[in-house]
Amino acid sequence: MCGIVGKAGRKIVKDANLLRLMRDTMVHRGPDDAGEWWSEDGTVGMAMRRLAIIDLSPAGHQPMLDKSGKLAIVFNGEIYNYRELRDELAAKGHLFKTSSDTEAILEAYREWGTDCVGRLNGMFAFALFDIPRRELFLARDRAGEKPLFYRHEEGRFWFGSELKSILADKSVGRKLNRMSLEYYLTFGYVPGELCILDGFVKLPPAHAMTYHIESDRLNVWRYWQLPESEPSTAADEEELAEELEALLKDSVRRQLIADVPVGIMLSGGVDSSLVTALAAATSNEKVKTFTVTFPGFGTFNEAPYARIVADHFATEHTELEAGMVQPEIMAELARQFDEPIADSSMIPTYMVSKLIRRHATVALGGDGGDELFGGYMHYSLILKAAGRFAFIPGIAKLFLRRGLETLLPPGFPYKDKALLGLYQNPHDIVRNGSYFDQRNAARVLAGHRSFQTTESQRFSFNKYHNERQGLSLLRSAMGTDFLNYLPSDVLVKVDRASMLASLETRAPFLDHRVIEFAFSRVPDSMKATEDRRKILLKKLARKILPPQLDIERKQGFSIPLGKWFKEGWGDFMLDVLLDEEQILFDKGRARRLTDLQSQGLFNYQRLYALTMFELWRKEYRISVGESHVFAARFE
Repeated sequence: MCGIVGKAGRKIVKDANLLRLMRDTMVHRGPDDAGEWWSEDGTVGMAMRRLAIIDLSPAGHQPMLDKSGKLAIVFNGEIYNYRELRDELAAKGHLFKTSSDTEAILEAYREWGTDCVGRLNGMFAFALFDIPRRELFLARDRAGEKPLFYRHEEGRFWFGSELKSILADKSVGRKLNRMSLEYYLTFGYVPGELCILDGFVKLPPAHAMTYHIESDRLNVWRYWQLPESEPSTAADEEELAEELEALLKDSVRRQLIADVPVGIMLSGGVDSSLVTALAAATSNEKVKTFTVTFPGFGTFNEAPYARIVADHFATEHTELEAGMVQPEIMAELARQFDEPIADSSMIPTYMVSKLIRRHATVALGGDGGDELFGGYMHYSLILKAAGRFAFIPGIAKLFLRRGLETLLPPGFPYKDKALLGLYQNPHDIVRNGSYFDQRNAARVLAGHRSFQTTESQRFSFNKYHNERQGLSLLRSAMGTDFLNYLPSDVLVKVDRASMLASLETRAPFLDHRVIEFAFSRVPDSMKATEDRRKILLKKLARKILPPQLDIERKQGFSIPLGKWFKEGWGDFMLDVLLDEEQILFDKGRARRLTDLQSQGLFNYQRLYALTMFELWRKEYRISVGESHVFAARFE
């Protein structure tokens, strides 16, 4: 695991001190080693911070050159099939001087060119410079576990694992992107290739790109996509469960490989419990498991469930008793996250990452299980609503939806559930549970004149739906979540929070073979119905997990933010939002949301979202003057 950064241009860009400064903004991503490389003509520089996981010797140092000296690479992530790749390439005559997976990428590129990325099984973001071709080749893993930002101006190009690494170059602008602000206020994250700052782009998951130095041209393409074929409704449930078990077991086996200690983030839910079970069945050593506990907070305390799993599989189990966490942790996390994110589960993720890092350098988790196998409650609610409200004409649904959004105040109980039956397409569905609808977002941004965006400029949540006609409602919703919520929220949260603790996290469910199985082999009826979820996955869970574990409950790593709000967090958030330097969000609306919270409505997550944005803005010194940001027209 590493943090990578680089810059290139048609003219000489060499500035060794600046490149080191950019690199060392990410020391948390790689405390074990650091390196840099410049092309002979000074037009390309690449650097990295290394967290040593595989081949701990100096031979694994990056940037790494191939034996010909014509290729240079910086790489963040892990290639789980690197041993198989090495064997295949060795049979073709390739020679290896290290035992690292980094060198496997170099040799794979020498053999297959840019097509090599389709042969990689892992989580990765890398930049490879082909010196004779004068071309940078960059790629990101299929699910989007590892981040990669870039910026392209006339004759200049930057890339980095974290936005802060590029921003260390003071010549780079810091202007807020208006459309991204719109999406943040709606969803609590900045989706897809969009970035919160103008001029920056995130390379999307499952995409690769080239940048040619002399022509100053970018070429971006998708190298992998979700299967298009619909699963057969005649599939045998027993056979599918066996196939799933074999796939997951092999994925866990591969992801346990490391030259450092490995642990498991165990929440006590189905996904992480299955990872624990399969790790125990695969590993030759005693499995280490870790969880965060919140004694006295009822359903938020995962300890009893995690303990059932740990005891059953005789793991070496460690618990962190969190107690009351101080709200100042928000400022620490705002500093780490390159873009604001409103997911408060970043807090327990960071806490358990710090705990694990005392005992291990790598941790496996259960991320991806919900998006692949139908675990979210809204899947059942969507199906239920679609049946009960199918008779209502589309125009009537639109008017009813707008009426409810207008009449019901923010945080009104069951408002989201009431609106579910009135949504008509995946773009609407993904808006369910949004932080601010059009009307309330406009109020929050009062005082800033509005702007409009054309449909061609808007990021489309409908891509999965539009590219595949005739999809079922469930498949469309799950595909939308996999392509948007998973990489833009869940995986961002896990990457930034764990890497702040210098911990590498891995997700066995996101092996592309498991993903392809879920979307091409498992029919809707084995994923979710109106009253059941994760049907196939729970069948496997009943087979291999302890019988006393309640597999129907769903919690995961989360915090009792509603209770903490009354114990200091609310005052902290309001202080941030009422500060005289806070000029983006309307202070009266902040007070109003706080008042509604005290009256029994549920607005603490909305206040958390606004507070995290303002803490992020201050940390990154982003101006919000009228010339830079305008209130969005939400549609």
